[in-house]
Amino acid sequence: MRAVDRWEAGDADGLEVLYALHGRSCYGLALSVLRDAHHAEDAVQEAFVDLWRSRACFDARRSSVRSWLLMLTHRRAVDRVRTEQRRRTSALGPEHDFPDDRSGPDAQVITKLLAEQAQAALATLPAAQREALVLAYWGGYTQREIASLTGTPIGTVKSRMHAGMRHLRTQVRLVQSSEGD
Repeated sequence: MRAVDRWEAGDADGLEVLYALHGRSCYGLALSVLRDAHHAEDAVQEAFVDLWRSRACFDARRSSVRSWLLMLTHRRAVDRVRTEQRRRTSALGPEHDFPDDRSGPDAQVITKLLAEQAQAALATLPAAQREALVLAYWGGYTQREIASLTGTPIGTVKSRMHAGMRHLRTQVRLVQSSEGD
């Protein structure tokens, strides 16, 4: 029985054979779109999951399994690019669309005070949490890149960032409430 027939029948071994046959091509395509090995691996994995879930939709008269897989991989890679672009754009916010070169002394004072508050709040974080947040927000690194840079498991990076953000949020609320008194 051919791998395609086994896969269509719901046999996971058929999917494994298809991965062995086409996984490298899919990875090469994803890597050319994403230019990041980890994201490319994730896109290929998602494409094969899509392939498994949508086997009932496959029509051999319309395309080969290879062509379909490459289409699924390309779709997933492009989705990741778009998601990353949205994430980076939304992280900046609309106020960063056009820099305001006309900031007066009052805006400069407020900016300086906010920067001092941010630095003070960051200083209260444990070093590992501070490092993860600084790499993400000022360095522009993804959580996966931070894990690679620091030699830390990605789950630990995510936990540190989450705990650090919670701590910073608490610190900001404390400063705001003390200023309101």
